[in-house]
Amino acid sequence: MPLPVGVECVLAPNPSLLTGPGTNTFVVASQVGLCVVIDPGPDIPAHLARVAETARGHGALQAILVTHGHPDHAEGAATLRRLTGAPVLAWSREGTPATDIHLADNARIAVGERRLRALHTPGHRFDHLCFLLEDADTLFVGDLVAGVGTVVIAPPEGDLVEYLASLRRLLDLNPGRMLPAHGPPIEEPRALLEHYIEHRAERERQVLAVLARGPATVEALVADIYAEVDVSLLPIAAYSVLAHLLKLEREGRVAREVGADGGCHNRWRLP
Repeated sequence: MPLPVGVECVLAPNPSLLTGPGTNTFVVASQVGLCVVIDPGPDIPAHLARVAETARGHGALQAILVTHGHPDHAEGAATLRRLTGAPVLAWSREGTPATDIHLADNARIAVGERRLRALHTPGHRFDHLCFLLEDADTLFVGDLVAGVGTVVIAPPEGDLVEYLASLRRLLDLNPGRMLPAHGPPIEEPRALLEHYIEHRAERERQVLAVLARGPATVEALVADIYAEVDVSLLPIAAYSVLAHLLKLEREGRVAREVGADGGCHNRWRLP
């Protein structure tokens, strides 16, 4: 699926297990010589120079938008601001220290004749925003979903209850195209969002099935549920299992075993 008219992607050279091929930095341009950048990416001088050059090719860079404050998305914001003079717009300074302007949920950003709408979509991180390019029915989804691989929900900054609510919000929005920060464009947004929700539901069923056999630690749950997974991925799997346990605990469906001194023994059980 091609990118919408006036949208360019500058791929950051930061491939890894968590970032896939690297961070997609997007430049969104209008017809009147104005543009914005979405997710400047890591603070890599050559990458940020390419982003600034791409923006100059469309005229004046009026804003730097950040989906959330993880370093592979926001670390380069201050440097790109210094290179271009454009302000940094994000959910909060707590999430992105370089923030100049805070964006509320449903805030609209004018880019010449075009409009981007900020959507607060926490779960992967408390400060996560998606940006809807209204005239192109295209949603820049940051790390809410990925074009390759999966999304890590790592407590305490990740929250599975909020994450699932954000996925359902996007389902209700029903965008025609999603552009993730990692991987290629998503051609069938509804199918992918439904798959993400069902995948989490299946993982929850697996957690409950193991606990039905007796109390277990996170490590034991990971060893059982992810028996076929490469060992290098198990620390990431542990984040996912913990996120599910915290959700189930909030719902009263699992409990932690607590010792006489009030300390948590890191064992979980059915109530």
